[in-house]
Parts: sequence; structure tokens; C-alpha cells
Amino acid sequence: MIKEPEFLYEQKIKCNFCENRYITKKVRSRFIRAHKHDTYFCSFYISTNLNPLLYYVSVCPKCGFSASEECTDYFPPKSKDLIQHKICDKWAEKDYGQERTLDMAINCYKLAIYCATMKNEKHIALGGLYLRLAWLFRTEKVNMQEEQRFLRLALEEYLQSYSVGDFSDTTFSEIKLLYLIGELSRRVGLAGQAILYFSRVIEKQRETIEKGIIQMAKDRWSEIREEKKSG
Repeated sequence: MIKEPEFLYEQKIKCNFCENRYITKKVRSRFIRAHKHDTYFCSFYISTNLNPLLYYVSVCPKCGFSASEECTDYFPPKSKDLIQHKICDKWAEKDYGQERTLDMAINCYKLAIYCATMKNEKHIALGGLYLRLAWLFRTEKVNMQEEQRFLRLALEEYLQSYSVGDFSDTTFSEIKLLYLIGELSRRVGLAGQAILYFSRVIEKQRETIEKGIIQMAKDRWSEIREEKKSG
């Protein structure tokens, strides 16, 4: 079994809420080995210990404020007061900066989602938190009901992100977002909506270099068509 110091490294973080400086852990890139990838970008790792998703969220041990790297530094008016009242005032200092269990990681995601909701975080960032939490319930916890719940929440956020365009200044391309909306729609049983968004991806095939995503959209579209024929 790999010892903690070998596969984890320390990352220094400054809390955007209380400005406390603390240390959290991340998985060293050389130990990250996925043996399978799903059609909604979910990766399966050889060991729960080596799953980087467990460390995606940082949690301040002093105040409880939690976030991912996708979250912004900006706090809208009154959001700090709300976070102070709802989280910090009730926070019993806890250190999530060590090696995490799966349940600890799930708690970290839920804290980050709560914080992001209170500070009106970008839809693209909230969608990422919900999606990664769904991935954990698929690959590690294996809870289909919870996976579906968080997939639906991720889908809602990605639809809003596409509508308002808050993904445009991130590394998330329009093609990838359209595909993901289509695939999440398919996975939660919204076949009509899935076809609509896969079609939008395919329509842009001459405008993009992301040919792999174009092919994935074509494959998913064909699968839905075949399912309708056989059904």
C-alpha cells in the first residue's frame, strides 16, 4: 500500500473569506491513473486513495469556508454576512487538510456547494461541483439515486451557464458544454432535450478542432435513435 507522503503533496491556501492561511492535500499527478472513462467525462481510478476528486475542494479549518479552484474571489453584497451566519458562526474547527476518506470528501463538496450557492457563484462552477459529486457517487460510493440527483442539479446549472454565457471566460468550451448538457439530459431520461443539444454540437463540427467531442455527440445521438427503434 502506498504511504500518504508518496501520493499526496501539500498545497498552501489562503482562505478567501477569513484570509487564514492553511494547508490542504492534493494527489501527485504521477499517481493519477484512470483505467476507464465514461461518456460524461467521469474517470475510474485504480484506488479510492488515488482519486484526485477527493481533494478537489479546499475547506478552511478556521472558518469552514469551502471552494474549488473554479470559484471566484468575488463576494456579492451581503453574501459574507450570510456565510458568516450560516457556516462560520456554527463551525467547530475541523481539519480536512489531511488524507480524506470518501465520506469526508462528500462533506467537503456539500460545504462548497452551500458556500457557492450563498455567494451566487457562477453557474459553470456550481455545475462542476455537482458533477464531480455525482462522479464520486458513481465510481466510489456506487449510489445511483444520489448520482442521479446530483446529475440533475449539474444539468440545471449547465443549462443556466449556457443561457447567460458565464462559461465564456473559462477553459470550458461551448462545444464541450453543449455536449455535456446533451449527455446529462440523456442520463436523466430527457431524450428529446439530449437530441436537441447533440444536434447543436454536430452543427458546429466545421467550426471546432474538438473532433473527439463531435464524434461522441454523434455516437450518443445514434444510441438514442437505436433505443427508440428497439423500444
